[in-house]
Amino acid sequence: MNKFARIARNNKGRALALVLASAGPVFAQTTGPDFSSLTAAVDFGTVVTAVLAIAALMMLPKVAGWGARKVLGFIRG
Repeated sequence: MNKFARIARNNKGRALALVLASAGPVFAQTTGPDFSSLTAAVDFGTVVTAVLAIAALMMLPKVAGWGARKVLGFIRG
């Protein structure tokens, strides 16, 4: 690495630090968006139940195949 590449890299880091330091208080004073009206309309109990039901339906064939292989292994062995 040559001398000029190190100077350029250091100057970019200083410039970025200066921008972040000057913009820091601005970001700290703002508040994020309020999504409470959207999330209040969703009943998460039914959503979680639906997701778990779909996951169970996806796993059922795999568990049944595993059980069948175990039973057949006991019979053969």
